[in-house]
Amino acid sequence: MAAMLVRGLRRGARVAGMAAMALSVLALVFLGLGPHTGRYRTATVLSASMRPTIPEGSVVIVTPLPATEVREGHVIMYRIPEEDRRVVAHRVVEVVEAGEQPVVRTQGDANPEPDAWTARLEGDTLWQVRGAVPALGHAVQALRHPWARSLSVGVVPAVLALCWLADIWRPRDTRPRAAAAPPTGAAAGS
Repeated sequence: MAAMLVRGLRRGARVAGMAAMALSVLALVFLGLGPHTGRYRTATVLSASMRPTIPEGSVVIVTPLPATEVREGHVIMYRIPEEDRRVVAHRVVEVVEAGEQPVVRTQGDANPEPDAWTARLEGDTLWQVRGAVPALGHAVQALRHPWARSLSVGVVPAVLALCWLADIWRPRDTRPRAAAAPPTGAAAGS
């Protein structure tokens, strides 16, 4: 009975480990490699200006949009034309001037008034928000801390190497297994 329990636990741990590995690979592809194709980008939203549509701590997925196609209602990511020129994701509430480099007025959904500036969108492509994954940004931000890098670069590979070495050096049961007894009631030689 105890042996069956141990086997079940090992099987469950193996399945959980494989699921964790699959999720890690998917996260690597989606967050790390996918944006390099140019089809989309990901960004972490740090403020609450777009609540409830995009809560702070969300990861947004943005796709390219020709600048000539920007319309009222689009949520876009752009550099504000003031102060530190930080990147924000706000909704277009007015297209002041259409064209190759449109001028827009934006507003965060949670803000009572439109932004104090109008922004000339430079370049022929801008980035439109297509979706958001709430709270994922908190995890991404946590992974950017130095302790997380040390853990992922030093500790995790060391633990994996130790597990691999333990698996190699673990003595295997080399005793021959007993042949299965023929089913009861079976005739000899049949």
